[in-house]
Amino acid sequence: MLLHVHPVDPQPRNIKMIVECLLDGGVIIYPTDTIYGLGCDIFQHKAVERICRIKQVDPAKAQLSFICYDLSDLSNYTKSISTPIYRLLRNYLPGPYTFILPASKQVPKILKSRKDTIGLRIPDNVITRSLVRELGHPILSSSLPGDMVEEYTDPEMIHEKFENLVDIVVDGGIGGILPSTIVDCTGDEPIVIRKGLGAWEMEANS
Repeated sequence: MLLHVHPVDPQPRNIKMIVECLLDGGVIIYPTDTIYGLGCDIFQHKAVERICRIKQVDPAKAQLSFICYDLSDLSNYTKSISTPIYRLLRNYLPGPYTFILPASKQVPKILKSRKDTIGLRIPDNVITRSLVRELGHPILSSSLPGDMVEEYTDPEMIHEKFENLVDIVVDGGIGGILPSTIVDCTGDEPIVIRKGLGAWEMEANS
């Protein structure tokens, strides 16, 4: 199903329909503040495995991140972080960044890396955050398969390609072509491990 959702004022009925799909173990494609992504309820194990099959990756090796509504979710899904790291997150989020953080025990095992870390996103996108708020907990965030990101900017083209693999393609308008900037915050100093859309002002000091 291709479902249009207004990018500034999302229709509550459509948001509720998508959330019900997620709670039933559905897989969606949805807009963020960067590129369109694959998503599901992080607590729906079979849905996470389904996304890994779509991407043709081993769940144990997949680098999966998830989207929170705001920083109040940090205490649930990450181990205690230092005050400087918290200030860093507060400064850059919401925005086009993925922060690698130590995972808490509440994070489903399938989402943790071998180093017991998670990738955390809070996109500056009204649709995405409306979905997470209505769901009440994070949704998975994973890039669409393939190297041609340009193919994945138009929701109608995305729907044509993936309609038999996912339950809903959320049409929130034309998407971007640059992914998020990934910052590893598990060491002594934050390290950028992928430069994406988000500018990183600390680079000059690192």
